[in-house]
Amino acid sequence: MNGSAFLEVNHVNKHFGSLHVLKDCSFSVNRGETVVLIGPSGSGKSTLLRCVNLLEPPSEGSIRFEGREITGDLRQAHKLRAEIGMVFQNFELFQHLNAVENIMLAPMKVLGYSRLDAHDLAIDLLKKVHIPDRADHLPEELSGGQQQRVAIARALAMKPKLMLYDEPTSALDPEMIREVLDVMTELSADGMTSVCVTHEMGFARRAADRIIFMERGSIIENAPSDVFFSGQASDRARQFLNQILH
Repeated sequence: MNGSAFLEVNHVNKHFGSLHVLKDCSFSVNRGETVVLIGPSGSGKSTLLRCVNLLEPPSEGSIRFEGREITGDLRQAHKLRAEIGMVFQNFELFQHLNAVENIMLAPMKVLGYSRLDAHDLAIDLLKKVHIPDRADHLPEELSGGQQQRVAIARALAMKPKLMLYDEPTSALDPEMIREVLDVMTELSADGMTSVCVTHEMGFARRAADRIIFMERGSIIENAPSDVFFSGQASDRARQFLNQILH
């Protein structure tokens, strides 16, 4: 594995009891890259993503981030999550806080921002995700797409070096999906390093530098996006694409 990579996942296995859900998974991500994980449901994509920021500690293998080993000391997990932002399927917003308060909380609690500075940061981030007019709205007053954009802004508030997206559009109505994907595409174009689990092949084709195809807990293919979508993928990957695109 390339020692200069921004993120290195080396021979990671994950067991839940007798269930072997990740099998010798290795890949690397360079700074500024967008890598998309695709594959059938149950192939281990989300579990692999959660291993990267130690929400699920690997059973075996190692993960290096910016050249340092992060899997050996779970006490570092809290610090690590300040550097690796994660956006979940179901938004995970605090329901009793409005949009701007959801974004302000972590910078004040973790980074030591004053309330005024955190508020200014939150407003700037709401502008970045194109919903500054929703600053005072509670989550229940927002559409699913708007809630997910608040969740992205909240993750960005910690000034992460890496963004992880776990099927960020899977809980959205079809008309809401594009607005979230547009924000993610803009962040990738701005140079944010990111790893995304998604079934949105249009986004993968448009924004990804590389595609990782998984099945049954294993990485079957790791290829540049243009190569993967040009018909040069493995037979199994092409079969998956044919099923999902038609």
